[in-house]
Amino acid sequence: MDPIRKAAGQDASRLAEILIFAKRVQYRPIFQNDRVSFGEMQVLPLALDFARRPEALRGLWVFDDEFVKGLLRVQGDEIKELYVDPFFQRQGIGGRLMAFALRGLGARRLFVLEKNAGAIDFYRRQGFVFTGARRLEPGTPEYVAEMALSPQ
Repeated sequence: MDPIRKAAGQDASRLAEILIFAKRVQYRPIFQNDRVSFGEMQVLPLALDFARRPEALRGLWVFDDEFVKGLLRVQGDEIKELYVDPFFQRQGIGGRLMAFALRGLGARRLFVLEKNAGAIDFYRRQGFVFTGARRLEPGTPEYVAEMALSPQ
C-alpha cells in the first residue's frame, strides 16, 4: 500500500506537530527569533485550524506508514511545503514525497531560504537548480530563492 495519501481532518494534530517542530529546528538558527519560534508558532492553534477548516488541507499530502511522518503541499507546479518530522529524517521519506510531487502532481519549482543549506542540498540531489529569481521572505530580512527542476 502506498504510504502517501491526501491529508484529512484526523491528521490535524500530527500535521501541526510536524510543521511547528520542523520549522523550529530548521529556521530558528536562521531567524534567531524566539518570539516567533516559541510565541507565535504554537501546535494547538494550528491543529485546530486544520481540524476546523477543510480548505486548510487543500493541496496537502502526508506520508503515513503507520502514522504521519511527513507532509507535502503543492499548489499548481510549485512545492509550497515539504517537511519530515525531525525524528524520521534521513529515512527516505522526503525523497519519496518529492518523487510523488514531481511524478504524481507535476511539481517543477519551489522557493527555499538562501541560508537553509540542508534543504538546498536535498533539493539539488532531487535535480533542482537555482533559477536566479529571489525575493525577501515577508516580514524578515532573509531571502528565498527559486529552484526549478533541471531540464534533462
